Amino acid sequence: MKLIRLFVLLAIMSLLNGCVLTKILTVPMRLGGAVISIIPVLGNSAHDSIDGAAENVDKVPI
Repeated sequence: MKLIRLFVLLAIMSLLNGCVLTKILTVPMRLGGAVISIIPVLGNSAHDSIDGAAENVDKVPI
C-alpha cells in the first residue's frame, strides 16, 4: 500500500512539474508586459506581443 501511495505521489509531482516550470518562465514575462503597457504610444502593442509569447510558452507540453 505504501508503494502505491509513493507511486501516485511521484506521478502527480511529475505532472505538476511542467506546469510550475512554465509559470516560473511566464510570470516575469507578463509582469514586464504590464510595466511596458504604461508607455503611451507603443505600450499596448508591446504588451500584447509579450502576452502572446507567454501564452505560447504556457502551451509547451513539458
